[in-house]
Amino acid sequence: MLGTWLLLCGGLALGCRAETAFLRRADDTTGRCTYTFTVASPMEAACPDAGGEPELRAELTALAARLSRLENRERGAGGSGPRGGDAGGAREAAYSELLRAKTRLEEEKGRLEQENEELGRRLESSAQEIARLRASRCHPGGGGPGRDTLRAPGKAPRWDPQPLAYQELQSERTEIPASRLLEETALGRPGSEDLGAATGCGELVWVGEPVVFGRADSIAGKYGVWMKDPEPVPPFTRETTWRVDTVGTEVRQLFQYEAAEQLAQGYPTKVHILPQPLESTGAVVYRGGLFFQPRRSRAVARYDLRGETVTAEREIPGAGYHGQYPYSWGGYTDIDLAVDETGLWVIYSTEKARGAIVLSKLDPETLEIRRTWETKIRKRGVANSFVICGTLYTVSSYSAPNATINFAYDTATSTSRALSIPFENRFRYLSMVDYNPTERQLFAWDSFNMVTYPIRLSQA
Repeated sequence: MLGTWLLLCGGLALGCRAETAFLRRADDTTGRCTYTFTVASPMEAACPDAGGEPELRAELTALAARLSRLENRERGAGGSGPRGGDAGGAREAAYSELLRAKTRLEEEKGRLEQENEELGRRLESSAQEIARLRASRCHPGGGGPGRDTLRAPGKAPRWDPQPLAYQELQSERTEIPASRLLEETALGRPGSEDLGAATGCGELVWVGEPVVFGRADSIAGKYGVWMKDPEPVPPFTRETTWRVDTVGTEVRQLFQYEAAEQLAQGYPTKVHILPQPLESTGAVVYRGGLFFQPRRSRAVARYDLRGETVTAEREIPGAGYHGQYPYSWGGYTDIDLAVDETGLWVIYSTEKARGAIVLSKLDPETLEIRRTWETKIRKRGVANSFVICGTLYTVSSYSAPNATINFAYDTATSTSRALSIPFENRFRYLSMVDYNPTERQLFAWDSFNMVTYPIRLSQA
């Protein structure tokens, strides 16, 4: 019987130490019996104490001493009679308690092994990310900022990225519907009067599944913006594709690709270095210029892609910036630019509007505000927005897999209404969405992934 208990107690591994616990019995020259509990630990100094192991070890040692006393008492009683029977029962109880302590140790061991496996997975993921970052670093070329090109296909570009820094997010909470803040009115025909039948404008009625065009290759590309110019100027074409990775405080690199296929391969034709850092994911390319919000300002600037200089910059009166009125996912998305069939727009909010979305039409050359509309859609209550045919549309969630296009505001009639058009967040972190009126698609950035969405409009 005793041998069975000893077999069950032997060879127990404790946590990350690979310890072995033994219960031994020894008889001295006087015939007295002694039980000892010992732990063999070849890695004792390499691992700190875990959880409740010291307490359990002490408990096992105490149980071993108790077994010694019971064994000696039983021998003194001759192993028979009431006292011998009582001692045998007490010994059985001690063995049972020892087994329960062993079970607790095995449970603790299982928990620690799971923690070790999880830490190992995280360490491996971090090591892979570090390897990618090291592989992506390269030496600057000799042509000066904004004029670096590739040496040859398959080789790294000769530009030197700015040191990485993480942009603080304002919020990662689930979006709150803003239906109580809207006037439920009939939505008139989208678009303004100057559109005409030739544009084929109508209201958005369907959004298809996302199609992945490329994926960012470093942590700097978790959030970003990518786009094509719907009205390009030579030498650029409608196939020329642009990209900005926006994780960081000194975001200045604008990547240029001859086509979206080149973007998918990860080799830019050229890297423009902006004269001032860009804020967040609200930039667009339109008529040969990059329109963006300079960091920590309420201004909008135009960067000429041919001359590689800023040709216009203008403040948006009263606009919140740097985390005052962002979209629900945060990321300093206070000022968001958009392009549709009618021209250039800026989406923002002000203290006067109390956080509701304000929409203004801009002159693409001077950035002068032509007209402004104040909606009743809370900017923090939606994940993103875009403009189609003069109508503002909002996305309900940046992280829910089955989100919706949930509101629309028509600038032609100054009315809004709630919608429920399905919209898929395949990768669960939507940081940018814009409309391209030439391709009639939505461009989006979803957790490292650059995707497009086909859409359908109703007949005008």
